[in-house]
Amino acid sequence: MKKNLIVIAFVVLLAGFAIYQNVRHENKQTLMPTEEAAKVNFLAPSFTLQGLDGKEYTVGGPHDKPMFVNFWASWCGPCEEEAPDLVNLYNKYQGKFDLYAVNVTPGDKMDNIKKFVETYHYPFPVLLDKQGTNADNYNVIAIPTSFLIDKNGVIREIIHVLSPKDLDKKMASLLKE
Repeated sequence: MKKNLIVIAFVVLLAGFAIYQNVRHENKQTLMPTEEAAKVNFLAPSFTLQGLDGKEYTVGGPHDKPMFVNFWASWCGPCEEEAPDLVNLYNKYQGKFDLYAVNVTPGDKMDNIKKFVETYHYPFPVLLDKQGTNADNYNVIAIPTSFLIDKNGVIREIIHVLSPKDLDKKMASLLKE
């Protein structure tokens, strides 16, 4: 009888360990995609790019604040429409999140990039994706495309041009996490 209890306890212990390992593996899969493309509820692909200011900025991985990463180009009409809204959003929540405007540079000209940034008075870093590889890693098909990334480096939203009100709602929601 005592021997049976020991065997049963051992089986229960092994079953518990197996369940724990399975749950841990499932949680890891939720945060670690098997492919490189960016997806909601997966870790954002990491990259480091130089900004127009000459400094280097890193996207991806844990940070002190959430991030708003916007892929854009100076020739893009919807990017022009969105630009004032991004500036207003940044000014409203300044210090609570990092906003990086990632210029998809292969299809753009440096003079046009600088003129766009000056015209819209971008107060946040403008990063140069000179080869477009980061836009590819983020599966950016149309611009503008933006990614809301939480403090843990997980993509929470993929958005395109939104009304200022909807953009504000999305940012407020991200900041509550």
